[in-house]
Amino acid sequence: MIGILLVTHGTLGESLIQCCCHVLNKRPAQIAQLGVSAQDDPLDILPLARSMLNWVDAGDGVLVLTDIYGATPSNIAAKLAMPGRVELVAGVNLPMLLRVLTYREHDMPTLLKRAVSGACDGVLHVEAT
Repeated sequence: MIGILLVTHGTLGESLIQCCCHVLNKRPAQIAQLGVSAQDDPLDILPLARSMLNWVDAGDGVLVLTDIYGATPSNIAAKLAMPGRVELVAGVNLPMLLRVLTYREHDMPTLLKRAVSGACDGVLHVEAT
C-alpha cells in the first residue's frame, strides 16, 4: 500500500483527513499530515517531514499531497520527492484525497493519474434548477 503524507498550510491536512474518516467511517492506515504555519522555518520543518515520510512508507512508496504549488508547504514537500518512490501532487482537495485512498493499492503511476483526475473531476459548476 502506498503511504500518504499531506503537507499543507495550517490545519488543512488534518481537516481533509477527518473528512475522509467521516466518509469512510474509519481512519485510513499509513496517512499523516504536516501542517506548516507562518512562523515555521522550512529548514527546521524538513527533518520532521522526512521522519513522517518514513513513518507512512511501508515499502511501496509515498504520495505527498500539498495544497498550493510554490507556497512554503509545497516547497518543503518538493525536497522530499524521489522519482518513482516519493511523488508529489499539488492542489489537494477532498475528492483527490478520497480517490487516492481508493487507488493506493495500485502502482505509483496509476495513483498519480487517479489523484489528478479525482481533483479535476471533483470540481464542477452546479447550476441552480
